[in-house]
Amino acid sequence: MTMYELIMKKKKGEELSKEEIYYMVEGYTKGLIPDYQMSAMMMAICFRGMTPTETKNLTISMAQSGDVLDLSDIQGIKVDKHSTGGVGDKTSLVLAPMVAALGVSVAKMSGRGLGHTGGTIDKLESFTGFTTEISKETFVKNVNEIHIAIAGQTADLAPADKKLYALRDVTGTVDQMSLIASSIMSKKIASGADAIVLDVKTGDGAFMKTLEDAKELAQEMVSIGKLAGRKTAAIISDMDQPLGNAVGNILEVKEAIDTLQGKGPKDLEELVLTLGAHMVVFAERAGTLDEAREKLEQTLKDGSALETFKKFVVAQGGNEAEVLHPELLPKAAYIEEVHCEQAGYVSNIQTEEIGRISLLLGGGRETKESEIDLTVGLILNKKHGDAVSRGDILATIHANDKTKLLEAKKRVQAAYLITDKKVEKRDLIKAVLK
Repeated sequence: MTMYELIMKKKKGEELSKEEIYYMVEGYTKGLIPDYQMSAMMMAICFRGMTPTETKNLTISMAQSGDVLDLSDIQGIKVDKHSTGGVGDKTSLVLAPMVAALGVSVAKMSGRGLGHTGGTIDKLESFTGFTTEISKETFVKNVNEIHIAIAGQTADLAPADKKLYALRDVTGTVDQMSLIASSIMSKKIASGADAIVLDVKTGDGAFMKTLEDAKELAQEMVSIGKLAGRKTAAIISDMDQPLGNAVGNILEVKEAIDTLQGKGPKDLEELVLTLGAHMVVFAERAGTLDEAREKLEQTLKDGSALETFKKFVVAQGGNEAEVLHPELLPKAAYIEEVHCEQAGYVSNIQTEEIGRISLLLGGGRETKESEIDLTVGLILNKKHGDAVSRGDILATIHANDKTKLLEAKKRVQAAYLITDKKVEKRDLIKAVLK
């Protein structure tokens, strides 16, 4: 077979066989197939689509293009979670220790953030000494003993996906559902989990702006997971406003610790309980979602979730005192409030703009080489549907640069839409797909 023949076949809308897809992915990863031919194939897929079987084979071939983690030394069913990303998304910091406190094995590979805010690893590195560069032996030992470990993705984890994504990014072929789904799921499958729970965001601050697109992506990923032999579920959650109140790395860490103590924002707590219930059921630690939810709520009440988080941070080199006393974590030089200029109700928050403001302050990365300022960000004091009076605090900005602070204040003010009429609060959980 030749790549030319495969391009022509897909251009006609025909289904590529498993062997043809593996030939294509392996050849491109090894540099035997040039960018211009793979670009043509990606465009043909954008116009003609892929069948569920093709999508599964593309995903597995990318997962097997590099390291595939063997987690057989870890006891029990290994459960992983993936979020499609949003603003203020500190879910893993709360979810993983809650689930681990119930004896569920959470062996997680995470990356650094590129965009609005840092990723899970960046947030965890707020703790002095914390590292995700741990050996496989330490990784396995930690999961077996405290049921949780988070490591950075290896350079050779699904290398075909890294190479294909870079090509898609410059050829206008990113937004095809099968390609998006296979990109996400190839890394999850290569990471060795037995079960996968997906948090698919929808709304202004998400990659999927509409509920219809989010459902389509979620269904694609669930189908891939099942065809690959993994228990898989997707929860579609609202990202028309930031999750919780904190946006920015250390600010989000502090909010996560509050939530582990049962004192966090209700939307964040609701989301982790929903995601966590599915993880606990998949791990066979509860028979029903209601039973799993009750057990997870108990981990917040009895302190076992926070205790597990502390053990996890310490086991990976972090400072125990900073977990128990998060006020010890570094702070920004300037902390200033943004006040409401009229009375009414918050009818909309431009979520993507809030993310961009965090990026302006230094809380995210514009390129992979950018340095993140872990101390900067925003606390949203008012959320969608809240009543406000003139002079109320809309948000509090944490900054280390006076010029950026002044611009951020103006942009936050403009990101809030206040109306006279009372508005109903939106549902956080939009749909569940299994």
